[in-house]
Amino acid sequence: MIPIETASRFDTLAQAWATAWRSDAMKSLPALTDGTKTLSYGALDLVTTQLADGFCTRGIARGSAVAVTMDRSLDALLVVLAAVRAGLCPCVFEPGLATAELAARLSTIDARWVVHDAVQASFALQTEGEVTTIPFETLATIERGTREDAIDPATRALLLFTSGSTGRPKAVQLTQCALLKNALGVIEHSRLSSSDRLLHTMPIYHTNGLNNQLFAPLLVGATVVLAARFRASEMLGLLARHRPTIITGVPTMYSRMLDEPFDKESLAGLRMARCGSAPITTELHTRVEALLGCELVVSYGLSEATCTSVMNPPGARRIGSVGTVLRGQCVRLRDADGRMTDEAGHEGEICIAGPTLMIGYLGAQEESALALRDGWLRTGDVGRFDVDGYLYITGRIKDVIIRGGENLSPAQIESAMMADRRVAACCVVGQKHRDLGEVPAAFVVLKPGAQMSEDEARDAVVQRLSRIYVPGRVIFVGSLPENTVGKIDRKALSAFLGAS
Repeated sequence: MIPIETASRFDTLAQAWATAWRSDAMKSLPALTDGTKTLSYGALDLVTTQLADGFCTRGIARGSAVAVTMDRSLDALLVVLAAVRAGLCPCVFEPGLATAELAARLSTIDARWVVHDAVQASFALQTEGEVTTIPFETLATIERGTREDAIDPATRALLLFTSGSTGRPKAVQLTQCALLKNALGVIEHSRLSSSDRLLHTMPIYHTNGLNNQLFAPLLVGATVVLAARFRASEMLGLLARHRPTIITGVPTMYSRMLDEPFDKESLAGLRMARCGSAPITTELHTRVEALLGCELVVSYGLSEATCTSVMNPPGARRIGSVGTVLRGQCVRLRDADGRMTDEAGHEGEICIAGPTLMIGYLGAQEESALALRDGWLRTGDVGRFDVDGYLYITGRIKDVIIRGGENLSPAQIESAMMADRRVAACCVVGQKHRDLGEVPAAFVVLKPGAQMSEDEARDAVVQRLSRIYVPGRVIFVGSLPENTVGKIDRKALSAFLGAS
């Protein structure tokens, strides 16, 4: 493996990868596998170089957005890795989005190039304007790329869509430097090494699925096993076949695994399980550790800070805490008067600073300015530190709904519902759910004389967004409650759900 001290001397993730993959210590080690096909680090270097050259020979400028609409596969991972190595800015599109949403996201990131596979070829027919579609099988080239100059650390290297509490999903812009610094922090904090074998089951359009489960392990010579999308019933077979040392998931995934007949032999190789993206209860945490026979290491972070900022150290995890701050990042708590502190017992809004912060939201200057103030990322989450520097999440300022680890914007669901002409008003709040943590619940006011069933209301959402946005419950009301300043009283609606 490449020593962490050596990797930290680089300025870009692309440069660090190239040096590591070509080293005598790593080039013969297995890098990526899907159980059928395996690529060594030497082969990974060759293939991604050819794909990167394919981008370069097309004259795509550094930092340009490249949309990736491909099924979950090794090929999709190779495209992302190659784009980063070429100094481009890949953006993996979430599968299952409605046609209008796909077009809107393509417009948002101003992508002029879309890489697709045979399964997603129909998407190419839906693109409009000056967009060049690139079938995956035509991307690789044996010609040398025309670009020899070094990549600037400030070059955009990844776009991630994230949903806040208001408006449409926003495109987070991350640099080469940010990706590298996040990877180095995760490697050191989690003790990643070439001895690790990581079972990858999370979405590859998600920051965790890319930064923590692909970019970081591939910097130290670990093996990444790409499985099909997560199904609890298949985890026993995957663990028995691949014998991973690390698995990663969100609370919902681990909750669904509790009823599966795992045996000690299939779990024997695990040194830890990682968990993030949503709160986990003490009860579930304890049950998961009893099932797996290893530590469940909880972490915390946002796409806006690349991925992970706080993580429980393996061997010293504390149930109920999201852990300690990664090297190279700064986490402080902001109180009502604006004072920043990390003193024990003090509660405030969690704020993050350091080289992993995003440039900003693409094309959203006002929202970027609200999120990034005076060099600090305002997370909207509330927490406190203990005397040993462990952070505990105690609340949330923003209205974002976290469904099985996915951040959903209430405003986006409300907008989709309001597009139906029968709807006069709508408010969406989060409702507790035993399996998913939270699901959207919609309070709907119909126009006079209009009629609508719950199924029709849900269909209004699924026609415009993907199924994860569909409300678990639809309540038709005569009017929406307002607070003293005339705004919709979301707290009253949440209280109604809790009492009903």
